[in-house]
Amino acid sequence: MSSSAAVVENSLQAILYERGSLKLLDQRKLPLETIYLNIVDSNDGWNAIRDMVVRGAPAIAIAAALSLAVEAFNLQPYGGGPVDAASFLIDKLDYLVSSRPTAVNLSDAATKLKEVISTSAAKATEGSLVIQDYIEAAETMLEDDVASNKAIGSYGASLIQARLTDSKKISVLTHCNTGSLATAGYGTALGVIRSLYAEGILEHAYCTETRPFNQGSRLTAFELVHDKIPATLIADSAAAALMKAGRVQAVIVGADRVAANGDTANKIGTYSLAVNAKHHGIPFYVAAPLTSVDLSLSSGDQIVIEERSANELLNTKGGLGEQVAASGISVWNPAFDVTPAAIIDSIITEKGVIMKNGMETEFDIKLFAQ
Repeated sequence: MSSSAAVVENSLQAILYERGSLKLLDQRKLPLETIYLNIVDSNDGWNAIRDMVVRGAPAIAIAAALSLAVEAFNLQPYGGGPVDAASFLIDKLDYLVSSRPTAVNLSDAATKLKEVISTSAAKATEGSLVIQDYIEAAETMLEDDVASNKAIGSYGASLIQARLTDSKKISVLTHCNTGSLATAGYGTALGVIRSLYAEGILEHAYCTETRPFNQGSRLTAFELVHDKIPATLIADSAAAALMKAGRVQAVIVGADRVAANGDTANKIGTYSLAVNAKHHGIPFYVAAPLTSVDLSLSSGDQIVIEERSANELLNTKGGLGEQVAASGISVWNPAFDVTPAAIIDSIITEKGVIMKNGMETEFDIKLFAQ
């Protein structure tokens, strides 16, 4: 990967793509520096995902697909046959999926792309045609993600507006980063906040720091300030006090993986927010595309939770800065936790809102997602 410093006016894009060229915004440098890294192949893509140059489940999937699209494009003219091309692409997709295991969007995208590859290889007379079909499918995923995010924003805003009672406006708390920087554009949970603001319903947005990598203070705060949305940053540990003070009427977060019963894996600290929201009688919403749903998992107990480097807790700047913790201390640093469906109010998707029936504690996602 090579880097190029650039300031992109009036735009928050994590992914800059043209056929044969991919640049990813190095989110480790935000909000102080805007640097794009040139991604030339799947190896660059794997490292960018693993090192959190790009993060957010939807953005990870798109970045992986496009990194291979760039590599494949630059192989042309491709002299191999359809079977060789398919084997090459499928092996690369398997490699990319290993970069971060918890985000189901990545494996879901790989599965769908493999289907495209297999279908193409069965009818193609040349390997270059399989390459071409793959590139077009990856580009379509980029376009579809933006449309999906805007639909999530619209459904979420409508749901929250319909539930307003005493007040015409609402203040919302969010966690981690689920905006333009975590997707191909607009965002999921932050997309709902954008929609609320655009419709004049949002009073105030609160975002957590989201330690230890500080996606909230570095990225969500950056997006909220950029869009001129009235917002306040809080320490993760201040969330319960904020709720007790009556300063928020809803909590909305994203998701990296949703099990068939609605249990949801998201950035570490999400479960704590859900428990606190339940205690204070505040609705807790999850906003995620259906690509985040993993119907192969009956519950959240089966979700693999990634554990990250101890350095993220021991040092500043997400492990990249100076040491702040005592030498020799042990560290447990799970990147995600699982929130039980029982304490999630609704799941907002691009096809509508999934709700529970009556007194049920789980969601019937299977019928909705198929």
